[in-house]
Amino acid sequence: MPYLLLAPCDYREEIRKSRFLAQARAIASAADAQAFIEQVSDPGASHNCWAWKLGQQYRFSDDGEPSGTAGRPILAAIEAQGFDGVAVVVTRWYGGIQLGTGGLARAYGGSANKCLQHAERQEQVPRTACACHCGFAELALLKSRLAEFDAVLEQESFDAEGAELQLAVPRSQLEGLQRLLADISRGRSTLRVIE
Repeated sequence: MPYLLLAPCDYREEIRKSRFLAQARAIASAADAQAFIEQVSDPGASHNCWAWKLGQQYRFSDDGEPSGTAGRPILAAIEAQGFDGVAVVVTRWYGGIQLGTGGLARAYGGSANKCLQHAERQEQVPRTACACHCGFAELALLKSRLAEFDAVLEQESFDAEGAELQLAVPRSQLEGLQRLLADISRGRSTLRVIE
């Protein structure tokens, strides 16, 4: 089960006089990842290597380090810790001692791994997109009870009779939320799964 990063985190380490700073943030898009990378990259550092993963999308960069010694190990750390929707930047300030390709891979991957090990995380629950129309009389009650079903209100639009709600609901909660909606609307509203 993939995990979501709940709060930004960082980890500092010195390896054979080189300083490493790993920083991780949650992302919702490739643009978020790029903005984070630009924000935390230090132009005065020797290298700002990074990786991000969002669903089936991923990218990484060695930023001048030998190919495969930085970005790929950072991505491997993200996957090993089970995260999704996260970007990690590992900044290195060179200390004068060569680490070799194996040492670099261990340093970058290890820094990213230790950063994510201590991160606040939450299990990612797969949700199903649903919609329903709810009258004004029932709207406040329905919205106040959504948390009981771990449902997320993604969008609402109003009309003369009430509101059209778009929800993201865990599949295991669909039936219970459907019953609640039918009960409070006296059978006038139904939950529709959006394919």
